[in-house]
Amino acid sequence: MALNSVNTNVGAMIALQNLQVTNSELSTVQSRINTGKKVASAKDNGAVWAIAQGQRAEMAALNAVKDSLNRGQSAVDVSLAAGESVSDLLIQLKEKALAAKDTSLTSDARAALAADFVSIRDQIGTVVANAKFNGVNLLDGTATNGFKALANVGGTSTIDVASQTMTLTALGINASVLTDATTAGTALTAVDGAIKSVSSKLAKLGTGSKSLGTHATFVGKLQDSLESGIGNLVDADLAKESARLQSLQTKQQLGVQALSIANSSTSILLGLFR
Repeated sequence: MALNSVNTNVGAMIALQNLQVTNSELSTVQSRINTGKKVASAKDNGAVWAIAQGQRAEMAALNAVKDSLNRGQSAVDVSLAAGESVSDLLIQLKEKALAAKDTSLTSDARAALAADFVSIRDQIGTVVANAKFNGVNLLDGTATNGFKALANVGGTSTIDVASQTMTLTALGINASVLTDATTAGTALTAVDGAIKSVSSKLAKLGTGSKSLGTHATFVGKLQDSLESGIGNLVDADLAKESARLQSLQTKQQLGVQALSIANSSTSILLGLFR
């Protein structure tokens, strides 16, 4: 190839190629600075992007797991609150039943105690019937399978909280009355049994609530770890990219200068013909 040619400017070609490379690198750096990611799409790094996308899907699925755990914990906590109210009411029933065993009571006093007893007993039924969260009631016997909260993203594992029926019938006090000292004694025995039963059921619900809360905390930490891992894969080091941006901008200016010099070299050939 002729060294001095107006048809082919090799210097300009080389300068242009280098400038295009610099411009391409500069575009990449600017994209990383704008998005904060070194892998923003599959074309940046297909393998890394695919891995990151898979982890994002895992995180999204964990949101569903966390929602299920939170619903379960709320349902159990509502049941716990209602169960504690039932326990308090049973203590009041025991007081009334014990007072009714006094054989020296007048008929009016006994009738008043009996009316109070029935009123408190029926209130237990009302509390249990209203212990619902999102349509789930773990105390009235309708949730035969309890509550099954999702435990993993595959839906293959659950954290189960069994229902703990606290209806008047289940507690054995639905027929308790205080008509006389004898029935008061029978009612007292039934109420004592109900108190023990409710305490046991509340303990089980408390354990279930703690299990749900512990797993929800774990899921939250797992999501944080996944998010950190995704960041390690795709996030850009902005300090490095900033330094690289300045370097490439300088290189771009030099490339433009070099191209300008290469393009002007052909005009020098005119001097050979003067």
